[in-house]
Amino acid sequence: EVQLVGSGGGLVQPGGSLRLSCATSGFTFENYDINWVRQAPGKGPEWVAAFAAINRGGGGTYYADSVKGRFTISRDHARNTVYLQMNTRKPENTAVYSCNVYKYWGQGTQVTVSA
Repeated sequence: EVQLVGSGGGLVQPGGSLRLSCATSGFTFENYDINWVRQAPGKGPEWVAAFAAINRGGGGTYYADSVKGRFTISRDHARNTVYLQMNTRKPENTAVYSCNVYKYWGQGTQVTVSA
């Protein structure tokens, strides 16, 4: 059974940083694209970042233009966990952040950027 467990959200001040985690199980970690997607209040889902599958994209990382240079996706193979390091500047980063693999979704974790 595929499971994705997201965590790490919270309140952060503009200019602060936060690290989100997505603990995975039930599939071969390296063989699937792993995505972070966010949804801000009143808006549709926005893809944020991804790890490509090793056998398709060589395990490369990809970012939306809106977060490039400020967010970093990383993973721990031993823990089957993907992380999203966020260096926030703007309240526009306030959203529910969810991890996604194929048709499976982790529960979202709320990030609120506010002074």
